[in-house]
Amino acid sequence: MTKISPSEALDKELRALLWSGVNGSAGGHILSSVIRTAAAKVIQEALECELTDFIGRERYEREKGNDDGPTVYRNGYKSRILKTAEGPIKVEVPQARNTLTPYRSTLFGFLRGNSDMLQMLVVEMYARGLSMRDIEDAFTDEEGVCLLSKSQASQLTDSLRADYEAFCRRDLSGFDVVYLFLDAVYEPMRRVGREKEAILCCWAILATGQKVLIHMDVGAHESYSAWKSFTSDLVRRGLPTPLTVTTDGAAGLIRAVEETWSQSIRVRCWMHKMENVTAKVPKPVHGEVKEFLRSIRDAPDWATGQQLAKRFNDNYRTEYGRAVAAFEDDLEASLAHLQVPAVHRIHVRTSNLIERAFGEQRRRTKVIPRFMSEESALKLTFATLWRVSQRWNRCR
Repeated sequence: MTKISPSEALDKELRALLWSGVNGSAGGHILSSVIRTAAAKVIQEALECELTDFIGRERYEREKGNDDGPTVYRNGYKSRILKTAEGPIKVEVPQARNTLTPYRSTLFGFLRGNSDMLQMLVVEMYARGLSMRDIEDAFTDEEGVCLLSKSQASQLTDSLRADYEAFCRRDLSGFDVVYLFLDAVYEPMRRVGREKEAILCCWAILATGQKVLIHMDVGAHESYSAWKSFTSDLVRRGLPTPLTVTTDGAAGLIRAVEETWSQSIRVRCWMHKMENVTAKVPKPVHGEVKEFLRSIRDAPDWATGQQLAKRFNDNYRTEYGRAVAAFEDDLEASLAHLQVPAVHRIHVRTSNLIERAFGEQRRRTKVIPRFMSEESALKLTFATLWRVSQRWNRCR
């Protein structure tokens, strides 16, 4: 009589658990049991495949002739325990005999030190672009049996909330900050109707050239009070005073920065500045105006920048007064990047780094029309931005 493999036994156990859960006959620990059994099934199948690859044939398949050495046979299983967040998982590690050297499962050795692989897999799938329904589909077999529902996947991703809370509590005194950047991205929240809420973000360039995501939090809007609370928290947690702080033109943000870091140089983002100015001139002259603005932005020093700015105002004031007014708004901060070393200006003069990260974040969140809560918005935004920030390159 052919015996069933441990993975087949686990498959039957999992189906029984799912069936009892569907019919309401299981106790309150059904979710944890399903997750443990599903994880054990995946691991068991992988261990059995590993031995099949090592031997070169399936269970009960005859040897086809081997001139390279002795015939290797399966030799039962040894029970082992993997510790996971859901509790201990029992697996049966396949054994082999008649080998030239003792058989050792490489996969089990790896899993023994990395036993929370299911949770990590679900979290990464979620953070990198799959909705909860997509994850549910990924864990549904060919017979339509769902091994991990979207609600169960959501519970697994709750680890992101703990990661975010630890991120918000970390001591910032060890960051040797030189250049600081502040900006916000807006996300729709179901609980506030059609409005969007701002997610405030801060990142920095350190003295080593490393780019680091410093903090992020929800603010109803980019108001002074929201930004003041945000910046004050950074100071309370020990963030050193930066040399420069780059912002857009939000009045509340500018006021909060000037009060919090009065000794720092405030830099106005040139990407926003150029958009504001060119929006107030006819399209036929966009190219000409942009070229002039670039010459000011890329001036060799602050004095030359001032001269070019005056020439721009003189050239366009009569015909395009609104554009000149937009250019003159906060002009001192717009030229402030010319006070830092030339090699650093390309990094300091805009908030492009986080804007690109926001682009990745929006690509991820567009599958979600509206977030159900602030927590879900923060969880996903943090997961996305943190992973993007890990790929940021250093600057010289």
